[in-house]
Amino acid sequence: DVFLALAQNLRTQITHRISFPFSIGHRHQQTTAKRVEEVEFDGPCMKTEVPGPRSKCCPGEHLCPPLQSVVQVNFFCDYEESKGNYLVDVDGNRMLDVYTQIASIPIGYNHPALTKVMTDPKNMGTFVNRPALGMMPPEQFSEKLVNGLMAVAPKGFSRVQTMACGSCSNENAYKAIFIWYRNKMRGTPEPTPEEVRTSVINQVPGCPDLTLLSFMGGFHGRTLGCLATTHTKAIQKLDVPSFDWPIAPFPQLRYPLDQFERENAREEARCLEEAEDLIVKWNQKGRHVAGVVIEPIQAEGGDNHASFDFYRKLRGITKKHGCAFLVDEVQTGGGSTGKFWAHEHWGLDDPADIVSFSKKMLTGGYYQKDSFQPDKPFRIFNTWLGDHTKNLLLTEVIKVIKTENLLDQAKRSGKVMLEGLYDLQDKYPHLLSKARGIGTFCAIDVKDEDTRNLLLLKARNKGVVLGGCGTQSIRFRPALVFTEHHAHLFLDIFNDAIAELK
Repeated sequence: DVFLALAQNLRTQITHRISFPFSIGHRHQQTTAKRVEEVEFDGPCMKTEVPGPRSKCCPGEHLCPPLQSVVQVNFFCDYEESKGNYLVDVDGNRMLDVYTQIASIPIGYNHPALTKVMTDPKNMGTFVNRPALGMMPPEQFSEKLVNGLMAVAPKGFSRVQTMACGSCSNENAYKAIFIWYRNKMRGTPEPTPEEVRTSVINQVPGCPDLTLLSFMGGFHGRTLGCLATTHTKAIQKLDVPSFDWPIAPFPQLRYPLDQFERENAREEARCLEEAEDLIVKWNQKGRHVAGVVIEPIQAEGGDNHASFDFYRKLRGITKKHGCAFLVDEVQTGGGSTGKFWAHEHWGLDDPADIVSFSKKMLTGGYYQKDSFQPDKPFRIFNTWLGDHTKNLLLTEVIKVIKTENLLDQAKRSGKVMLEGLYDLQDKYPHLLSKARGIGTFCAIDVKDEDTRNLLLLKARNKGVVLGGCGTQSIRFRPALVFTEHHAHLFLDIFNDAIAELK
């Protein structure tokens, strides 16, 4: 084991200092010298296959019989030993993490700025006591929101509602949309006595037959309302009752996008026409479409892209028909695309009515326009309404992003990644296709699901953690501290894993 670790470290150091070994043509050919100032590991170091023997015994050792489902567990981690872009498992395997807890680690593992927040004695009361933020928030709550979430608020938003996770963020955003729409229909926020009476027995008019329009391939969460707008894998929805709400087609684009502009424009026009037609038809039959929900890039559904013009036109449709427009930035928000919010790429002055977030933002929640703020207490409410400790951490994350120019870093690293993926699909056209991405928010398709899953395992055993999405895609979701050096290292190892496929 020691010999193998030394050999791996020597190999890593050599490849760091010489060149990008699988450069093809003119896209890639540059040295990848490691930055001296980097304070993290030299590279991956693999001691066992993953999961290793300790990971395999963990469920039996600690959860026997299992107290919680471990069917989907990949391996058990040693988070104390993990650092920067590297995740260490309980067997001592050190892996370059290009998945980062399903896109949710903003500035790497154990960042010194966040460690400082945790060890600051004046923050002790915040970490020890978890307040019901909607009723008894701490004195500094508003200050932390101003310096944290509101410091990076999307253009045009002056209100934020904190929540715990992406699903409950969207779930409550849906409620805010329905409340807003009913107030608009009534012309007043005051319900009638009949609405009050029927609401508690699940009947109209108190529980109106309103709908939300969503898109095939979209993923918005696993709670009941969110599942009604999620259209990805059957296992996420099977056996769970759902709402009968309209579903529009999402554009199925051809890649590379710049080579199929005419065909893709026709496909987007078809989808926009059908979306608007659905809104009209559902409104005519009395099941009004109160809002439209969409991701800037469909992540879980397969990293499906649409042009910025598609989103601009969709926004116009929602305004035309009086629908709220909810942009789900749970996975795309936080800087991976080179802008803090992916919808900023659209270039709109009024891009959305509500923007939901979670993952890299550490806390969940949504930004909303003033008109979506409920006028009565407890309409949008739960015990904690998020976690104030995450607001403390997020304030420091935002400082690091700004002082270290990490949005620009994401653009530079993303350029290296995407060019490398283009090279790989040229080198292995029988295996790879449709490389795509903005910033480091990248993906590539593998020929089929089984081959994709095998490739994920091979890459992991060589020291790179990746994740799948859709039916046959691999998505890349590194932290914002992922540099060009890490991008080259990833591409080198990824190439080695692909080369072993038959």
